[in-house]
Amino acid sequence: MDDMPFEIVSYAQKVMGRWGSIINIKAKNLLNGGTIAKTISDTDKFAPADIATKSYDYLYNDGTNYMFMSQETYEQVELPKETLDGAELFLNDGDKVKLQEYNGNPINIELDPSCALEVTETPPGEKWDTATGGKKPATLSTGLVVQVPLFINVWDIIKVDTRTKDYLSRA
Repeated sequence: MDDMPFEIVSYAQKVMGRWGSIINIKAKNLLNGGTIAKTISDTDKFAPADIATKSYDYLYNDGTNYMFMSQETYEQVELPKETLDGAELFLNDGDKVKLQEYNGNPINIELDPSCALEVTETPPGEKWDTATGGKKPATLSTGLVVQVPLFINVWDIIKVDTRTKDYLSRA
């Protein structure tokens, strides 16, 4: 849209009878991170953005920037924390990730639907805890806090949904 790459965050379609339909979208600008709300017609056309996806290794962060190394050219690139938009909570040193590039510059990160993270802090479970029992908070190795079943302990590795930040299972 408007010669800028956008990612659709949410949409809602409203059918207007024989006049077609309108679509309300919320889109994130991949260059500056801003979001816009826009109403478009079902006949509107948009050219696909020239976005390539390349494999990178996550190296480290210095608090504000996150460093990645290309698996093809061994070139290092950095992305600011604002660009990652919460994806940094799922990154461990050495993870293989996919970065989206627009005109050769990395602009966004693609995460797998789930990732495995180690539990670093959680209250102890009681001997009568069961798999169908309640939930307790657990802090993971990246600083993410999720609600987990009562039987999860420190040092356990769990799978977390990267879209909803919910506990899925033990890894």
